[in-house]
Amino acid sequence: MIDVLVIGGGNAALCAALMAREAGASVLVLESAPREWRGGNSQHTRNLRCMHDAPQDVLTESYTEEEYWQDLLKVTGGQTNEHLARLAIRESSHCRGWMRKHGVRFQPSLSGTLHLSRTNAFFMGGGKALMNAYYRSAERLGVQIRYASPVDRLELEGGRFVAAHCASARIEARACVVASGGFESNRGWLREAWGQNEAGEWPADNFAIRGTRFNMGVLLRDLMAQGADTIGDPTQSHSVAIDARAPLYDGGICTRVDCVSLGVVVNKQAQRFYDEGEDFWPKRYAIWGRLVAHQPGQLAYSVIDAKAIGRFMPPVFPGEKADSLEHLAQQLGLDVPAFMRTMQDYNAACRVGTFDHAVLDDCHTEGLTPAKTHWARPIDTAPFYGYALKPGITFTYLGMKVNDQAAVHFGGQASPNLFAAGEIMAGNVLGKGYTAGVGMTIGTVFGRIAGTQAARAAMNRGAHHAAA
Repeated sequence: MIDVLVIGGGNAALCAALMAREAGASVLVLESAPREWRGGNSQHTRNLRCMHDAPQDVLTESYTEEEYWQDLLKVTGGQTNEHLARLAIRESSHCRGWMRKHGVRFQPSLSGTLHLSRTNAFFMGGGKALMNAYYRSAERLGVQIRYASPVDRLELEGGRFVAAHCASARIEARACVVASGGFESNRGWLREAWGQNEAGEWPADNFAIRGTRFNMGVLLRDLMAQGADTIGDPTQSHSVAIDARAPLYDGGICTRVDCVSLGVVVNKQAQRFYDEGEDFWPKRYAIWGRLVAHQPGQLAYSVIDAKAIGRFMPPVFPGEKADSLEHLAQQLGLDVPAFMRTMQDYNAACRVGTFDHAVLDDCHTEGLTPAKTHWARPIDTAPFYGYALKPGITFTYLGMKVNDQAAVHFGGQASPNLFAAGEIMAGNVLGKGYTAGVGMTIGTVFGRIAGTQAARAAMNRGAHHAAA
C-alpha cells in the first residue's frame, strides 16, 4: 500500500509530494491533466510573496511579518484566519532554500511599475520552469506520477481517508493530500454560484478561465457532500480584468491589462464605476475581474493616453488606437456623447500634483464620483488607447476548512489522515481580495505542511499495523 497519495499536480501538490518523500514515505501523485498540461494554474505564475527582515539575494530591503499581515488584512477586508495567515507569512521567509534544493531558480523582479522587488521573489523561467523543476526532483526521488488520472471520489470512514476512486481503479493509501484546485473551470458551478443579474444575464457565462481547464472542483464537491467543513464564498475568487479577446482557457498573465491605474475604466454605458487609483496595482489588480463581472454585459474598457505608454506591461494584444477621444469611442463601440461627458468630467476634476506611479501620489480628483484617489491626470495627449475587458477567473476561494497542520475537518474535528493544500483550502487565508504572489505562498507553505503531516500519519499508521 502507498503511504501518501497526493491528488493534484500543481505547486501545492508537488510541494506535498516532495516533503512526504523526503520524510521517507512512498508517494503516488495523481494528476488529472495529461503530461503536457501538468502543473495546474502554477504553470502560469511568476513569483512568491516572501517575508524577510533584511535584503536577501533577489529581494530588496525588508518585508516584515507585520507589514505582510497588514497588506493581507487590507485586501481581504478582515476575511481571513489570522493564525493561518501568519503561519503562511512566517513560513514564506524560509522556504526558498528548500525550493532551490529542488531546482527552482530565482531572478530579480521586473523594473518599472510592479513595485515588487521588496516583496516578491520571481521564478527564473516563470511557473512552468518551477513546475518542471519540481517534477524532475520528484521523479529523481522516486515519487510515482500518473498523468491523465482524474479522481472521481474519495472513500472515507468517519473522516478518515481510505481510498481514492480513479476511473475503474480503487487506490488505497495510508494518508492523502488533496491539492486538486478549485472549481473555476466548472462553468455549471460558476453559473450556479453567480446566478442571474437584474438584466437577466448569467455573468459566469462570460468569464474566461485564466488557468487550467482541469480544475472542475470534483473533489471539493465530493468532500462537501461527505460532510467536510467548508470555508469561503463561492462567488469570491482571484479574478482579473483581462483582454476581452483572450482565449477561454490558459490565457495566463499575458492577457492581463495592467494600465487600469494609469487611466480610466468605463462600462458599456461609458460610465466610470470604481476608483482606478485606489492602491498599487499588485494589491488591487485581482478585484477588477469581479468589478467587471457586475457591469452590463460583463464588459468594460480601459482608456489611457500617450502619457501612460511605457509605464505598464503591455498585453499580448494591441489596444484600439485613435488620434481623438471621439474616434476612440467609435472604435470601442461606445456612445460618443456619453463617453465624451465622462472624459470631460474626469479631466476637469483632476488635481495634478507630483505624478509618481511608484508611490501613492497626490494626483487625485475632486468633486467626482467615483473618485480617482491617486495617479489622476487628464487624458488629453494623443494618441489615445482603449482595451476592451472581461472577467478572467484564476481560482476560487470556496474550499476546505483546515487547521495549522492542513488537516481537513469534519464537524469541527480534524481528520487523522486527510489533508488539503493550495487552492482547495486558500479560502482560509483569502476570504476575498488578493495581493500578488500570495497564492503561491499559500500553496507552498500548506503543501509542505500537508506533505509532512501526511507522511507522519502514514508512517505512524504503518508502524501501528506492523506492531499489530
